[in-house]
Amino acid sequence: MCRTGGGVPEPTGTGGEASTDAAFTALLEDSADDLYESAPCGYLSTMMDGTIAKINNTLLDWLGLDREAVAGRKRFADLLSIGGKLYHETHFAPLLRMQGELRGIALDMRRQEGGPLPVLVSAVIKHGSEGEPLLIRITVFDASDRRSYEKELLRRREEAERARAEAERAHAEADEARRQAEADRARLADALAVLQRSLVPDSLPAVPGLESAVHYHTAAPDQLGGDFYDLFPVAGDRWAFFLGDVCGKGPEAASLTSLTRYTLRAAAHHDPDPASALSTLNAVLHERYTGDGNPRYCTCIFGIVEPGGEHGPTTVRLASGGHPPALVLRSDGRAEFLPTPGGLLIGVVPGAPIGTAETVLAPGDTVVLYTDGLTEARTGPGRDDLYGEDALHAFAADHAPASPHEVITALTGLLESFGDGLDDDTALLALGVPATPSLIDPATNHTS
Repeated sequence: MCRTGGGVPEPTGTGGEASTDAAFTALLEDSADDLYESAPCGYLSTMMDGTIAKINNTLLDWLGLDREAVAGRKRFADLLSIGGKLYHETHFAPLLRMQGELRGIALDMRRQEGGPLPVLVSAVIKHGSEGEPLLIRITVFDASDRRSYEKELLRRREEAERARAEAERAHAEADEARRQAEADRARLADALAVLQRSLVPDSLPAVPGLESAVHYHTAAPDQLGGDFYDLFPVAGDRWAFFLGDVCGKGPEAASLTSLTRYTLRAAAHHDPDPASALSTLNAVLHERYTGDGNPRYCTCIFGIVEPGGEHGPTTVRLASGGHPPALVLRSDGRAEFLPTPGGLLIGVVPGAPIGTAETVLAPGDTVVLYTDGLTEARTGPGRDDLYGEDALHAFAADHAPASPHEVITALTGLLESFGDGLDDDTALLALGVPATPSLIDPATNHTS
């Protein structure tokens, strides 16, 4: 039997012994039948075959049944849901016969209205004096609140597991997307590197009586640069060289660079005069791009060098279209620009004027060509200042005299010192006469 004293307050001691005695007297006046029928839990007794012999009002009220329709007419299993009946036949009844008692078994009972009633059932077999089983006493506790709580816990657990699974899936998808993006960037960088190399020579040729060195810095590995250079033989012992910078970035700049290089090579073989070569390039670019309303242009400096050998002078003739002036480091420690005033951007207007200059290189002299990525590098704490030609002249004067290899190495270190202030592609090309014939070295190439 379940306990029924939960509704009686504890004695407080404030009413004295008389009030305490009155409370216990009222409690003792409850009859056993009243305690059974009105207990806060369900009671029923069944025969060994499950036929209900006795059931209290509490359980009848829970199920919405009449005593006359239950006692002696139904079995305990008849009060259960379909699933409860199956469990009763396969587990509950066999275990009860073997063990003699069961405690806290979760079942669902059928109510006349309102759906199933979740309950916790305990049962014990009452035996006779000879040990024979007589009847089964069953206690039923309403587990609706507990079932609701368990369902809520289960729902929240499932929600948490779904959220965790979704987070793991999202994390895995993000990892896969990141790996794919990195792979795509790597493939793009490789493809761009191959294409970029196709726009400039893999290496410079060895020029008798001269040293040469080159460096190319790409500001953005995921974009094609627009700087270009070349060194190649023309008629006689003369060598042509050029260096320049096309407008823009990406595929359009690459197309313009390719057209510029091959046009200059063809023009130099037809007429090696520097101004004539740049005039030809200007006409080609103007005709090719101006007609469609999308003009494209470049700056370029083109030169012809005639090595003098062991005893003769080495002459250099230059032509420039809007390009920064060449820089010469002399063997006596001086550094000077070779101005080419009056030259306009190549490809902007037909018949653009071309600036020219000429110089003689003595043993130990070096001429350096560069693009404006060097002079327009941003310096200072706030990256608000441009490096400029004056600083470049001072830098060259500090390093003169220097061979082409030494100049390019020093300038490469200068570019690295700019850090994130170097935000444009930069090409460097140096040609020089060895101080002594024994110091002639092959061409040196640097890329970054």
